[in-house]
Amino acid sequence: MPLTDVAIRKAKPAHKPLKLSDGACLYLPLMPSGARYWRWKYRWLGKEKLLSLGVHPETGLADARSKRDDARRIHASGRDPAEDRKASQAAREMASATSFEAIDNE
Repeated sequence: MPLTDVAIRKAKPAHKPLKLSDGACLYLPLMPSGARYWRWKYRWLGKEKLLSLGVHPETGLADARSKRDDARRIHASGRDPAEDRKASQAAREMASATSFEAIDNE
């Protein structure tokens, strides 16, 4: 059964991390400290990998599902979602490094 916002809010931290599963390998580990991080588990080249999708409550259930669906599309097209994220981050950093402001700061 998929998660609901009410079930997430009612979940209380325990002595050990608790996984609240939503389906399609999306889950919300509830840490003993009370921290909640959206994770998506997938396999790439025979190895299990985790992709972080955000921190709850800043990233809500609908946003996490949307990010999971985007990552699944990337995975289905034959690319590793984590590597794709790293490449896009590097491209953003390169674009900002070549901006007028960066050149002016040098």
